[in-house]
Amino acid sequence: MTSPAPVVLAFLDPAYPDGRVADASKPQLLVTDLGVTRGDGVFETMLAVGGTVRKMQAHLDRLAGSAAALDLEIPDQQAWRRVIAAAVARHRLENPPADPAADELVVKLVVTRGVEGAPTPTAWVQATPAGAAGRRQRETGIDVILLDRGYDSDVADRAPWLLLGAKTLSYAVNMAALRHAHKQGADDVIFFSSDGRVLEGPTSTVLLAHVEKSDDGTTVKRLITPQLDSGILAGTSQGALFAAAKAAGWELGYGPLEPRDLMDADAVWLISSVRLLAPVNRIDGKEIGTPALQKELTAELGELFAGIQ
Repeated sequence: MTSPAPVVLAFLDPAYPDGRVADASKPQLLVTDLGVTRGDGVFETMLAVGGTVRKMQAHLDRLAGSAAALDLEIPDQQAWRRVIAAAVARHRLENPPADPAADELVVKLVVTRGVEGAPTPTAWVQATPAGAAGRRQRETGIDVILLDRGYDSDVADRAPWLLLGAKTLSYAVNMAALRHAHKQGADDVIFFSSDGRVLEGPTSTVLLAHVEKSDDGTTVKRLITPQLDSGILAGTSQGALFAAAKAAGWELGYGPLEPRDLMDADAVWLISSVRLLAPVNRIDGKEIGTPALQKELTAELGELFAGIQ
């Protein structure tokens, strides 16, 4: 029987500046916590490489934005930073990585509205080893299917209470979409809107690339992602990679994108904080781009992304 992955769990508590460490193998939440009973809360998932958390400020800012969308008061960023640093250091001290090349931790920040009737939220940091599946998918690529999300691309403006731009704990639909993909023999999903716009993956942002020759013979590389106002979550990884790609001479673009744009691209990726840049090999069974060019572009963008902190 495989031993469970080691977990460091620390609750944010004013009485414990570096976090109140708890045993993750034992029950810690009350059954009346609104995060459990209603999915009422927000979260962020980050990657720590060699003990350094990538894009921490961007994740903390997005956590605050998600909380504001839910009218949820959360601990300040300095409190989060202290507990994150302590949790990562504790995990590495107690579980030294056997392979430096695989020294990756998933660091999850969670805030619920707290116990029903209580005045304060429940907040914690969780550090666990990154799984091998994410590394494998970024190396070998993935097959995805297109799924209708059931909303049009303007619904976020008309119905802000749907919280489409917030990273909430209500992930049942996203997980159901992934299970459906796995039953179809695929690895992941790209959602599209009911009016035909490409949106995002259940846990990722969509990117595509075109490579062309300009009139003067130079190579022009363009990196494109769906429009943020279409009701998708603003990707911290997409934002960081766009900044790095722009500095490296890439042109950047934001949708609107339709499924045929994915099929016509030279390369397509799903990008997220833990899996990083995963090339899409096939969409609905159709091969995307040219394998050699996709490999070249993935290596170039992967190198840019690896340098981001």
